[in-house]
Amino acid sequence: MSVDVKIGIENSPRELAFATGEKADEVYAAAQRALDGTDSVLALTDDKGARVLVPSAKIAYVEVGSAENRRVGFGAA
Repeated sequence: MSVDVKIGIENSPRELAFATGEKADEVYAAAQRALDGTDSVLALTDDKGARVLVPSAKIAYVEVGSAENRRVGFGAA
C-alpha cells in the first residue's frame, strides 16, 4: 500500500508530489509536528527509498492522500 503526498513550498510554482509506503496517519503526524514548529524539518521517505527533507518554515501546505493498493492491468477486479 502507498500513500500519495503533495507538499506546497513557498515561492515555488510547483508542488513536491510523491508516493510513500508510510501509513497516512504517520505522514499526517510528521506534517503536523513540522507545521507546529516542533520539528524544523519535515522528513519523509518515498516508496523507492529516496529521502525527502523540507524545511518547515517553507511549507505552504501538505496534502496526504488515502492509502490504496496499486492496481496493475486492465481487467476488472
